[in-house]
Amino acid sequence: MLVSLAAAALICFQAVRIWLADYRLHSDRLDVMERGAALEPGNAAAWDRVGLRRQWDLANPDPVGALADYQRAVERNPLSAHYWMDLASASEATGNLPLARDSFEHARKVYPASAEVAWNYGNFLLRQEQYPEGFAQIQRAVSTDPALLPLAISRTWRSSHDVNVLLDQVLPANVEAYFQALDFFAANQQASEGLAVWQRLLGLEKSPALRRSFAFLDDLIHEDRAEDARRVWREALAAAGLPHEEPMGNSLIWNGDFGRDFANGGLDWRWVALPGVAIDFDAAPPAHGARSLRLEFGGGSNLDLAEPSQFVPVEPGRTYHFHATMRTEEITTESGLRFMLTDANHAAGARLDTENFTGSHNWTDVEGDVTTSAETHFLLLRLFRSPSRLFENKLSGTVWVADVSLVPTSADAGKPPQ
Repeated sequence: MLVSLAAAALICFQAVRIWLADYRLHSDRLDVMERGAALEPGNAAAWDRVGLRRQWDLANPDPVGALADYQRAVERNPLSAHYWMDLASASEATGNLPLARDSFEHARKVYPASAEVAWNYGNFLLRQEQYPEGFAQIQRAVSTDPALLPLAISRTWRSSHDVNVLLDQVLPANVEAYFQALDFFAANQQASEGLAVWQRLLGLEKSPALRRSFAFLDDLIHEDRAEDARRVWREALAAAGLPHEEPMGNSLIWNGDFGRDFANGGLDWRWVALPGVAIDFDAAPPAHGARSLRLEFGGGSNLDLAEPSQFVPVEPGRTYHFHATMRTEEITTESGLRFMLTDANHAAGARLDTENFTGSHNWTDVEGDVTTSAETHFLLLRLFRSPSRLFENKLSGTVWVADVSLVPTSADAGKPPQ
């Protein structure tokens, strides 16, 4: 009986001690946390928690004291990569770089497959300008955890400013990694580096989805790299297993016969759905392409229309002839439908406005010439309608478009760029 009572009392004492230690460890006061850890001196997690509180105290950080706490933690549990990384962090903060490196090596041996360990170790090595070793660890991290790719790309670029280092030493050779790099360079308007990534991507066996190339192509357009955009567009179509033949009749308009649905990016047509506007395709009039585009306006709003649209690579100092065939049925208001061609990147670079179509018209040729300036490399083609100023300004009716082309005029055909 006495033995049972003693055992029960011991269990109760241990339970109270454990509860009290845990209660103190969850305090927001460091001195109380230290008393909690002292109640369980063999508890590695308790010492690590105290160390974290001590190191990251915003009002009174104490990395030296935290270092001692973390050392207690790894002594009590040397098989925790997490505790070794905390020790490495405090060691670096106190300037003890050999101990920091040794702690990271312990963490790596304990958990060699950990992306977190490789990531933190790699960043430590980069901070010490030990670049090859650091990049190797970063590569190991992203190969295990692709979610780290955006950070890995930006930090590698910040450390090296060399796209070949990124490609050869950090990125795994797969479509997703290369497109993440393309997105990074597109967002930072660094087309030359993006082109290097693009060439590596084309060497992969897996076919990339066409839409993934759109952000990079938008960057090439924004940077006025017409020849690069034209080449990358053809390569992107081919890589995706899609038709990539040049437009017929020396035209620069892609899919000008509407034979294929809109790619909605790149150098094809773009369209964003608008309330009250229905879009579809019908048969084209004889000898005017594969299909005609049909837009039906429901009469519910005073539309500001600037699509379908397409970016068209051109050469500076050239004159081009634009042609399309249009038909309208009961287009209301004085502001109807027309085509507009403008320099995509320079406000004063070039402009062509075709005739304003209202009411009803049978199939009619719409055309005109546009001359590019010395700085024009892309024209933006839009089916355009500006909002009406009339009281009865709601747009209704139907427009059909077919056989859209843009070709150099005979005087400029074969002429060297200016």
